[in-house]
Amino acid sequence: MAEMAIQVRDLVKSYPRGVRALDGLSFVVPEGTLFGLLGPNGAGKSTAVRILSTLARADSGQALVAGYDVVRQATEVRRRIGLVGQRLSAVPTATVRENVLLQGRMFGLKGRALATRTDEVLSMLALSDVAGRQAGFCSGGMKRRVDIAMGIVHRPRVLYLDEPTTGLDPDIRVQLWSDLTALVRQEGITILLTTHYLEEADALANDIAIIDSGRIVTTGSPETLKQKLRGDTLQVEFESDQSEEAIRGALAGLDGLDEIRVDGRRLHARAPIGGAAVPVVLARLGQEAMAVRSVSVSQPTLDDVYLAYTGRRFATQADAGASAGGQSS
Repeated sequence: MAEMAIQVRDLVKSYPRGVRALDGLSFVVPEGTLFGLLGPNGAGKSTAVRILSTLARADSGQALVAGYDVVRQATEVRRRIGLVGQRLSAVPTATVRENVLLQGRMFGLKGRALATRTDEVLSMLALSDVAGRQAGFCSGGMKRRVDIAMGIVHRPRVLYLDEPTTGLDPDIRVQLWSDLTALVRQEGITILLTTHYLEEADALANDIAIIDSGRIVTTGSPETLKQKLRGDTLQVEFESDQSEEAIRGALAGLDGLDEIRVDGRRLHARAPIGGAAVPVVLARLGQEAMAVRSVSVSQPTLDDVYLAYTGRRFATQADAGASAGGQSS
């Protein structure tokens, strides 16, 4: 049975003005895996990372990293972790290589061992050709790689990546996904990745935990979580806002149609065979003079998983969190 690199039990953290960032957070991360902590902005992801990296204290609960308590054995935890935060940490006027060397020295690496390890991580992250360039003149994707190189130069057992691809172009983000997958394979490192990108969690993580309002609502591999939602996802967009009560009344009694939710002009439901359900659903809605703009059928996604467990669409929550901002991201 795999050892646990991270063990989190019942973490609670509140900020002033009654903001409860974590509300009994619990999860475990096996060694040598890439684990995704998936949730919209404001869900508590960054707060969890700050506690797990000893930068903040929980009000209650316990967290172990590499077997060490983040409060009682904070120094031992720091020696075994790397952290790549949301903000770029490289010194912009120093070269790429100088930034990595400096980080290595801070963790006690010296001489030939430091030089060799620096060359190794620069090569691993495709930074060798820009090693002499000032970090401030690197592209956004390269800057993220520099931060990751700084985070792994001392060979940590656990690497925290807090929203590492936010703001990057889609093609650069996909390339960084490849780099992270290679890191787990080549370094044997455990990565805890926080993200609000559904496709990122789906593509990268061995397992994910979906966090909502400071609590874990479900965990498992992306594929397993999607397979738990049997049948197809049916989405109907109306020409105008509709009453949920009226829609439910129109669709009452349809065999196999469940998990019906209405969000403004959109109807979301699940059906054993989506294609067969479409004409029946459209006929019922037509009888009630509900004008339909479009209809689609798809296999379950992580958005559907989030909807099933929280009753809300992930994108809606992500937009709301981004607008609200705050400390509990």
